[in-house]
Amino acid sequence: MAAINDVVLIYLEDSPVSFARVENILPDHKKDWFQIKLLMLQIPLQVVTWILKDIYINGEEFQMNGKKMRLEPIKAPAEEPAVFNGGKKNTQEHPLPDADTPKQNREKGKIISFADLKKKNHGQDPG
Repeated sequence: MAAINDVVLIYLEDSPVSFARVENILPDHKKDWFQIKLLMLQIPLQVVTWILKDIYINGEEFQMNGKKMRLEPIKAPAEEPAVFNGGKKNTQEHPLPDADTPKQNREKGKIISFADLKKKNHGQDPG
């Protein structure tokens, strides 16, 4: 069963429509039903409470306003643990360039300063 703080993907008519975080699960006054409080992870944030059976919270399909719905628990992808190498050179397959790397062999990137951008655009007419 989904638990508090789990993230679920909400399907509407077999299409994923939104992610939500489970905020709370409380027994409802109707036997075998639960009030599941969800924080909808969309703009604007919205909290909803649905009354569902445990099988629906576990991923079984249900109907809401005549539409097929389903909750699918989401597991975060496993990350490899970061390993501190004591300041030694990076030995990964694609090492990061360091100060000894010739300039022409470094990947070019552009850093944009939001402060400078704001100053530049502040004096311009918005219209």
